[in-house]
Amino acid sequence: MATSEAGLSQEIERLIAPTIEEREYSVVRVQLLGQKEMRLQVMIERTDLQPMQVEDCALVSRAISAVLDAADPIHGRYALEVSSPGIDRPLTRAADFERFAGYEAKVEMAREIEGRKRFRGMLRGLRDGTVRLDVDGTEWRLPFEDIGRAKLVVTDELLAAAGEQ
Repeated sequence: MATSEAGLSQEIERLIAPTIEEREYSVVRVQLLGQKEMRLQVMIERTDLQPMQVEDCALVSRAISAVLDAADPIHGRYALEVSSPGIDRPLTRAADFERFAGYEAKVEMAREIEGRKRFRGMLRGLRDGTVRLDVDGTEWRLPFEDIGRAKLVVTDELLAAAGEQ
C-alpha cells in the first residue's frame, strides 16, 4: 500500500471509529485498496467478543456509510466492505498479542531483526512494547512498533478455541 493510502486509511479509521465504538464494536483494521476500483475494507469485532453475524456487519456498514458520505474523505468511487476478522485474523493492536498468547502466529517486521524479517511461532504475549514469540524453542523479542504485519495461523488449537465461543 502506498504511503498516501496508509495515511488515508488512518484518517478514515479516526473518522469512523467513534461511530463503530458507540455501537459496541471495535475496529480491527481499515485498509484502502486498489487504484482504479478502490475498496475500503473495514474489519470489526464485537466488544463483547461474541461471534460476528452478517447483521453486525450490515449495521456497521449503514452507520459508517452515512459518516463517510458526509465527510467524503475518498475521492472517486469505492466499494465499502465491512467484515469480521475471521479465524486467521490479523493482529493489529497491542492487546491482540496479549489476548492471543498461546496461539501460533506469523509476524512480518517492517525492518530486519538479526537478519530476519519473517517469523512464525507461538505467541507469548507482549511486555514493555515488545512482542514475545517462541520460534522453535528460541524466544524472539520483536518491537511492536516495528511490526509490519501479523496474523494468527489456523491450527487445531485455534479451531477448537473458536468452536468454544
